[in-house]
Amino acid sequence: MSLPHSGAIISSLKNPRVRAAIDLRERRARDASGLTVVDGVRELGRALDGGMRVVEVFADETALTSDAAVVVVRARAAGATVIPVTGVVLDRLAYGDRSEGLVATIAVPDLSLEALALPADPLVVVLEGVEKPGNLGAVLRSADGAGADAVIVADPRTDLFNPNAVRASLGTIFTVPVAAAPSTDVRRRLASAGLRILAAHVEGSEAYTEVDMRGPLAIVLGSESDGLTGDWAGEDVVPVRLPMLGVADSLNVSIAAAVLLYEARRQRGVP
Repeated sequence: MSLPHSGAIISSLKNPRVRAAIDLRERRARDASGLTVVDGVRELGRALDGGMRVVEVFADETALTSDAAVVVVRARAAGATVIPVTGVVLDRLAYGDRSEGLVATIAVPDLSLEALALPADPLVVVLEGVEKPGNLGAVLRSADGAGADAVIVADPRTDLFNPNAVRASLGTIFTVPVAAAPSTDVRRRLASAGLRILAAHVEGSEAYTEVDMRGPLAIVLGSESDGLTGDWAGEDVVPVRLPMLGVADSLNVSIAAAVLLYEARRQRGVP
């Protein structure tokens, strides 16, 4: 399928636009430019569905499927610049080990707590100190599946729009509201919104199945290496545990999040 674009097909890896997109593999470039890389038809489609601003789409017309071509046309209609490239260039731009004929750059949205709008009776996931983009992406998929209203990363150790997080989330990072802030600010925001706080602890005093998860609620999980900091202690925080019946003392944070989220969904009912 022939795509609307202007200019010749780019075949050089030294092209300034290509070099700038390749540089987005590094966090320093992402932070400086406010852009990140989206690699994949489904991911780009969900970015468009979520109202993200797509800046550029690098496309190898010889490799585009019909679905990919439709997404590229959508991106152009939304204001993106479509840049034709050769397969060699696209392979260098692609972030993962699969190529679907396109790679895009998008503007990272506002991640401030002030920009996060919560509905009545929200269900929110808070991840403190998350450092693995794959875990963040997996939690976002669970949050999307369980109908959570937001994912907040407290004291993040990775940027939320790391391309690996985008891919691991299957693009749900563009449709689940996300924010990032220091833990103290997140705690204050939850309190001002009237959310009860459940904090996952290996030695939590309450079994997760015995806790009321209805109403405005935040489920807080820490990193697997360090757990939660003292910011998530206090009389207004309910420490909950998942039973561990084998030799391991904890679950992967994304698995723990999924278990807690679906228990919350069971109690709250399907919307």
